[in-house]
Amino acid sequence: MTHPAGPVALAGSGEFLPVMEQVDGALLQGRPPRAAFLPTAAALEGDERVAYWLDLGKRHYSGMGIEPVPIDVRDRADAEDPDMAALLQGVGLVYLSGGDPLHLTATLQGTRVWAAVTEAWRQGAALAGCSAGAMALTAGAPELPGRSEAITVTAGQANGLGVVAGLAVMPHFDMIDRYRPGAIERFTEWHPTGTVLVGIEENSVMVSRPEGGWDVYGDGAVWVLDGEERFKATAGDVLDLPGPEVGVGR
Repeated sequence: MTHPAGPVALAGSGEFLPVMEQVDGALLQGRPPRAAFLPTAAALEGDERVAYWLDLGKRHYSGMGIEPVPIDVRDRADAEDPDMAALLQGVGLVYLSGGDPLHLTATLQGTRVWAAVTEAWRQGAALAGCSAGAMALTAGAPELPGRSEAITVTAGQANGLGVVAGLAVMPHFDMIDRYRPGAIERFTEWHPTGTVLVGIEENSVMVSRPEGGWDVYGDGAVWVLDGEERFKATAGDVLDLPGPEVGVGR
């Protein structure tokens, strides 16, 4: 029996917080009430930060009546662990939280855990990424101050996991130049050939539609950047943008 791939959600910020309960609930609608979450992107920030994300995810999903499935993958050895990969069987949602998108991609790409993630998604589970997770699920990210150089970053070339290869995402778009001055300029210079550059504001999400396009949710906006032009979309709008590529990870 063929199952359609689940939706993909890309968030600007707010993972595992009350502001995301409605979106997470919608992503799990009609799917097994089990949410797996990987704090991998935060691994270079130390044990305390990883523990923070694991605890926040557990409390968030437990509070929603959803079974939390923490997947504590920090390096490639963890990502090749068959026991870690097995935890992804039967989940309804897989979530990649924030941190370093380059480390996240370098850790997961080509591993057993990533194969298990993409297989769960192709079998119908929802797949979500917030901040670093959203960047990694799309075309990747440029080098930014304070980030690792886990993989080579070349202008015009993608370095993400490529689930949504046609998009390059700037999370925290309303705040990113305050957090990391010059970030928008760096994204624009790096912007991979053939991708659409999108800025997702904090507490805002875009979710892929089965028939194509993206629904916008949340308190802020999603911006489509085309050279000097910017197009703004807010909750309830639908964006006609490149969608997920189901063949990824095969």
